[in-house]
Amino acid sequence: MGHDHEGQRVSRRRLFAGISSIGLGTLVAACSGSGTSAVTTSTGATVTPQATTATSGDLAALFEGAGTCELTATTTQGPYYFDADKVRGDIREDRQGVRLRVAIKVQDSETCEPLKNAVVEIWHCDAAGLYSGAESLSTGGGGNPPPSGRPTGAPPGGGPGGGGEGGGSMDLQPTDDQRYLRGAQVTNAEGIVEFTTIWPGWYRGRTIHIHAMVHVSNERVLTTQIMFDESLNSVVMAKAPYSGRTGRDTFNDGDTIYGDGMLMKVAQDGDGYVGAIVFAADSDRDGG
Repeated sequence: MGHDHEGQRVSRRRLFAGISSIGLGTLVAACSGSGTSAVTTSTGATVTPQATTATSGDLAALFEGAGTCELTATTTQGPYYFDADKVRGDIREDRQGVRLRVAIKVQDSETCEPLKNAVVEIWHCDAAGLYSGAESLSTGGGGNPPPSGRPTGAPPGGGPGGGGEGGGSMDLQPTDDQRYLRGAQVTNAEGIVEFTTIWPGWYRGRTIHIHAMVHVSNERVLTTQIMFDESLNSVVMAKAPYSGRTGRDTFNDGDTIYGDGMLMKVAQDGDGYVGAIVFAADSDRDGG
């Protein structure tokens, strides 16, 4: 799909506020055909929604058999999350790396029905292990973010300068104006969003991962992470620019957050990869 307004600055909070007068359904309705009609919100922001063709071809094959109503595991949001003011599908900017298309299907964990009109955010480090908006904070000793690991519910002490991702639940105050590898999209009628990014790099204490957050009616209903098969990680890490860094110390089997349900189904896609994963979110936050 086209993205005529890639990178426009419109926060997730403003997105919800801006479309309240026209309704999220109107926003997503623009995707019902093959076109990419944009919708102007009451804040003046123009948003190009996700096209329903996101499930065609290779994505349909990847999603096949991936549907589940089992509640997706909640994890720490880590120390490097903030509302990046970026509603867009291509989040690469100037970051170099192996191209990765990320398709996420969001379902209600109780009804198994697609969750349309949800806002999905993703963010992750670049090939050098750095997070935008937190480059100075994510550069620990040896040029890597500090070690991390404990999932939600671990003793406090995580966050910037506090020992990594364990317990990191506070939103970050950005320390620079970079916004690469961060973005948000609105799910279409099938509950799907798609991003174009690069394969994430690594840093000490964590396996390779992508952070994700789902918002429904301006409420955070799911914070989780996405991981990759280690055989694919090895192939990608052997390529430039990843191959310029050595000493990766944490893999899936040694990561304290990793779970099999976080593995993305991945296939070759030209000179890159395409991956799909299903999130089952407790949209009404009643514990179901």
